[in-house]
Amino acid sequence: MPFSRYLFFPTKQRPGQCLNLLQRLGPSKRVQSSCFSKSTSQNHWKRPVPQVEVELWAPRFFVIPAAVLGFVGLAAFVHYNDERRAVPKGQGSDSVNVKGPIIGGPFTLVNTENKVVTEKDFLGNWVLLYFGYTFSPDVGPEQLKLITKALNTLESKENLKVLPMFVTLDPQRDNPSHLCAYLEEFESRIVGLTGPVGAIRQMAQEYRVYFRKVEEEGDDYLVETSHNMYLINPNMEVVKCFGVEYNAEELSEAIGKELKRTSS
Repeated sequence: MPFSRYLFFPTKQRPGQCLNLLQRLGPSKRVQSSCFSKSTSQNHWKRPVPQVEVELWAPRFFVIPAAVLGFVGLAAFVHYNDERRAVPKGQGSDSVNVKGPIIGGPFTLVNTENKVVTEKDFLGNWVLLYFGYTFSPDVGPEQLKLITKALNTLESKENLKVLPMFVTLDPQRDNPSHLCAYLEEFESRIVGLTGPVGAIRQMAQEYRVYFRKVEEEGDDYLVETSHNMYLINPNMEVVKCFGVEYNAEELSEAIGKELKRTSS
C-alpha cells in the first residue's frame, strides 16, 4: 500500500492499516509497534492495542541480483576476450590459409637397385605414390593395374607424365630383388621402395597410412591397409589423395585436372 494512501485513512482505522502495511513488507527485522487511541470518556491517552511483533523486509534482496549481475558481467568479459583472441582461418595480416593436417615428409629408403634414396631424388616430378605389399592377394594387384592404365591414358591423351611409386608395407618379405621382379609384371616405370621396418613405419605415419599385420596359419600373414594413393607435386608436397573407389578413367581425369590447374 502506498504511504500516501495511508495518510488519508480515518484515525481509528490507521492502527489496523499500519499492521497490514508492515506485514506486507515482508520479514527481516523484528520491531515492536504500539498503537494509541484517544478515549472518548476520559481526557487522557491509553493503550487499547497490545504490543505486536512485526518483521520488516530488510534490503537483503539486493544481494542476490548483485551476485547474479556480477557473474553475468564476468562471463561477458571472458567471452569478449575470447572473441578478441580468436582469428578466423584465412583472415588477419599474419595469417595463412590452413587446408588441413600436413601429410607427407622426408624419408630415406632403398630402391629396387639396392640404392639409398630420399625425397630429394624425386624433386621436379609429379608422383603418384601407392602403399601396398607384394603378397597382397587381390586389392594390391588390382590397384597397380589401375594405376598403370590411368597414367598411360593420361600420357597418351593429355601428354602429361606422372611417375608411379610403390612403397611396400611389408619390408620383411619385400626385399629389393623381390620387389623389382614383382613390379616388372605391371609396369617397368614403377619405382619400388623398401627399407628397414622403422623407416617404413615412420613414412607410413607421416602419410597417415593405416596398416597392421594379420596372422594366418603357420608363418603366413597378410597386411591390412587403407590402400591410399597420393598425388605429389614437383615440390614433393601432397596435393590429392585417392581411395579405392576410383576407376582408371576417373583417376586419370582427376590427376589431369589437378596438373592443369596447377600449371595454369
